[in-house]
Amino acid sequence: MNLETRKLSFIQKILRIQSEKTISRLETILRKEKDTSDERILKPMTQNELYKRIDKSESDFSNNRFKSSSELLAKYE
Repeated sequence: MNLETRKLSFIQKILRIQSEKTISRLETILRKEKDTSDERILKPMTQNELYKRIDKSESDFSNNRFKSSSELLAKYE
């Protein structure tokens, strides 16, 4: 079943729903999905932003403000 067919089938099922609570839940799911998909859109950095980030990273490293990969892995084990 292709995507268009699935969408149409889904819409038909939604049209048969009589429960306002169910419709509200579906609306909430769609809203959340839209919000998360908007967050996934990446905005490229400008060259200046990249250089500032590099400078900050180098400064952090020089001033011992970092965690090693083993420290990070230990946190999530």
